Amino acid sequence: MNSKRKPILAANWKMHKTAAEAVEFARAIQEGTGPLSDREAVIAPPFTALQAVAGVLQTAGYFPCAQNCHWEVKGAFTGEISPVMLGELGCRYVIVGHSERRHIFGETDETVRKKAAAVFANGMVPIVCIGEVLAQREAGGTFDVVGAQVDGALKDLDADRARRLVLAYEPVWAIGTGRTATPVQAQEVHAFIRQRLESLFDKSVANEARILYGGSVKPDNVDSLMEQPDIDGTLVGGASLEVESFKRIIEFQFSSGE
Repeated sequence: MNSKRKPILAANWKMHKTAAEAVEFARAIQEGTGPLSDREAVIAPPFTALQAVAGVLQTAGYFPCAQNCHWEVKGAFTGEISPVMLGELGCRYVIVGHSERRHIFGETDETVRKKAAAVFANGMVPIVCIGEVLAQREAGGTFDVVGAQVDGALKDLDADRARRLVLAYEPVWAIGTGRTATPVQAQEVHAFIRQRLESLFDKSVANEARILYGGSVKPDNVDSLMEQPDIDGTLVGGASLEVESFKRIIEFQFSSGE
């Protein structure tokens, strides 16, 4: 990773933890790890626990995050949640376009673009997820798929917001499967994404935007992933559900060259 970009270690709890369980975890992780200055720990609990978690994340470097949002600020959208509501709760980040949202719930590059724009418009930062499925990788289509997703999600975005954007590369074939892209595979795609940002905006935007890796991140592979020059953090699923596991991920070791 580049030491000038502050890394983000994000926990995506998906549909896990009650509000009480989430609060217990949030307190324990802050007590166990302590204040953070050179990295950020981000927790995305279910919506039912978001307000409670936001209320206890008071230690420096810890921030609440939502797992999804709608692109409209209000309206007749049963079951959805507005970015205004999330901002009111104190969210710093909102995940948009997660592969489960794309592949289970039919989200498209266009809906992801609209959501990312709405998150920015309401004072938060989107974590935009992108990544290919196994068949696309095996067919040699990784860069085509990822490039199109970046282009679609960032369409009409201005440079100021683009430099604050967080992208998360999550190879769908490595999510929850135990298969992880090797550090070299992950770095290759991260470097491609950064080059895409430079072509869409400029070198300064590409150098400042943070790109996370998600896909079976664990305590035993986080150090080698974070040693890669274009990997600026992790989006963690299953390994973020246990305090000691996520604590170790937050406490990844910087490479000796940093």
